[in-house]
Formats: sequence, structure tokens, C-alpha cells
Amino acid sequence: MNALKTLTLTFSLAALAAPVRASDEPPALKDVFKDDFHIGVALGEHQILGKEPGTLGLVARQFNAVTAENVMKWAELQPVEGEYDWAAADAMVDFAADNDMYVTGHTLLWHQQTPEWVFQDADGNPASRELLLQRLENHIQAVVGRYKDRVRSWDVVNEAVNDDGSMRDTPWYRILGEDYVTQAFRLAAEADPTATLLYNDYSLFVPAKRDGVVRLMKQVQAAGVKVDGVGLQGHYGLDHPEDMQDLADSIEAFAALGLDSSITELDIAVLPFPSQDHWGADLDVNMELNQQYNPYTQNLPDDIAAAQAERFRLVFEVLLAHADTVERVTFWGVHDGHSWKNGWPMAGRTDYPLLFDRQLQPKPAFWSVVGLKGVSPPSP
Repeated sequence: MNALKTLTLTFSLAALAAPVRASDEPPALKDVFKDDFHIGVALGEHQILGKEPGTLGLVARQFNAVTAENVMKWAELQPVEGEYDWAAADAMVDFAADNDMYVTGHTLLWHQQTPEWVFQDADGNPASRELLLQRLENHIQAVVGRYKDRVRSWDVVNEAVNDDGSMRDTPWYRILGEDYVTQAFRLAAEADPTATLLYNDYSLFVPAKRDGVVRLMKQVQAAGVKVDGVGLQGHYGLDHPEDMQDLADSIEAFAALGLDSSITELDIAVLPFPSQDHWGADLDVNMELNQQYNPYTQNLPDDIAAAQAERFRLVFEVLLAHADTVERVTFWGVHDGHSWKNGWPMAGRTDYPLLFDRQLQPKPAFWSVVGLKGVSPPSP
């Protein structure tokens, strides 16, 4: 059965089983999945500051968790040593508090979007281990300490593992060694012992990468350091993960360590990928625009929208089957017009990777997801 027929059948069965809603207002995702997991969304700075009409209202209606897309990253918070810019991060945390939303801080340690000075001494040479550890401690104490008891979870370390399971070659790794991950979790736990602490990475459905992260988490646990869960970013496409069992296997592998899973950056791109090397989220990849890989510049064809809806349904089937260990599902953007996928792996493309379109309207993917809970789309 093709994706369009499957989707039509799913909707038809849901329509027969679901109660009739009194309004055509789309149901709130946070209500539909209230017994399963938090439903979150990432916000950009202009959205946080209320510069995109309608977005914050939609967010407040639909979601009960938020993550800062960029404004809590090191380069945004502390571009110059000792000088912090809290304005946008404070605004997001205040918005979340006003709307009773779960806040995840993203991210304390990453090799991207970290100022060069972090890794250099006063003469521009590579920083010593002692200097870099002190800077990491200062940053974590300042950031986590400021939002203690307000930010409930942190992506402590982001993207430290390669797809083959080895450690990524970054300044953190070169200067501090492999135990930098353990050190970061130790510092975060000291700064806020009550916060939920996550390791976050992409392509964790890849068995070799999953195994590498399992090994890394065991190291942190063996050191007696607090780690609570793993964030599976969830940057997927119409052709990957090729087998959803791989996603299930990863959730189960982390659960075997006593770790919850969160889907932290969910989107499903509809555009073709030049190769499997671009399935993940490596920002070092930066390709020139090729219109061969940008086929839907005017609109999203119905058959592609249906295929995407089916992919979202398959992902959520896995998550619902593992709801006892899935803490949160966060979409990496509110709507298609504000998605990093329009600019990666090549800038200038028009992608449609989220549940809401550029007019903030629910797409077939939205109805496919809520259909799993017996909610049907409004009558034509």
C-alpha cells in the first residue's frame, strides 16, 4: 500500500472512531499527548521577542515545552569573556513561566557556535587544560545558576560523537581529552542538582553511533556523575531512518542504562538529500545551491505532503510505544518558514519539515500525528 493510500485509510478510520469536535480550531498537541510526553518547540530570537505576528500565540496554544534555538548557546550568551547578554534568553524563560511551559536550555557545551577565545590563551595559542576547564566551569555556573529552578533540563553536551561511534575531533576533545563530557556533566550537576541533564546528538538511529553514545554514557555513570537522559535530535527525511526499528532500538538501549530519551529537534525534510552523508545535522557541511535538490519552491505537492505525514506517523508510533521512557518530543521550529532546513545542507532551498505551514496552519502531518490518538481533521 502506498503512502497516500495508507494516510487516507488512517484518516478514514480515525474519523469513524473520533468524537466530533465542536470547533474547527485544531486540537492542542499538548492536550492530545498529555498522558504520554511533553510536546515542545524551538523558538528563534525574533519569535521570542514577539517580532513574528501570531507565532507566540500558536506556541502557547499548542505546546507545553520550549527550547531556545540559538539564544542560549555560548556565542550568544557570552561572546566576549565575562560579558553576558541575557536579554533574549530571559525573555524566553519569562514567556515559558507565564504559560506554564517546561524549559530546556540548549546547549552548554558544543564545538559549534562557541567563540574562538574560549579555546585560546591571552597570546592566541591553544588554551591549557586548566584554563579551558576553568572557563567551562565559569560559564556553566553563570548560565545554569541564573536559571536554576526555572530551566528544568539542559542539553549539557551536544554532538560529541561521530557516526561511526568514535569521539568527534573538536577543540574540547583535543585539549581536555575524552573525559570532557564527564567534566561538563559534573559541573552542570553542581550548578543545579535538580535539573534534568541530557546528552544530545543527531542520527542516533545509526547503530554504530548509538553504540558510541552508550559507551560514553557508561563512562559518565562509571565516574559517579549524574546524567539523566539522551536527546535524540530527530532530523529525519522521507527516506530515513530506513527502518523505524532502529529508532526503537536506540530508545531501548538508553533505557537499559536507566536513561530516558527525548526527541529534541524533530523535523522531517521533504527535499532530496545529495547523499547519506547529509542525513544528519553537521553544520560543517555547506553546499552551493543546486536547484535539482530544491524542487518545491512554490508549494508542497499533495503526494509529498502525504508521504511526510506517513513518516511523522511512523515516528510517533515508535514514541508512543515507548512513552514510559520518552520524556519529551520537541519540534525544531514552529512552522516551515522558520526552519534551519531551508538553509542546510545548502542555503536558499524551500523545505517543509514541520507540522505547521508558513501561514501557521496545520498540515496533513499534524493530522496524521494526532490521528494516532483518535483525533480527526475537521470536515471539508
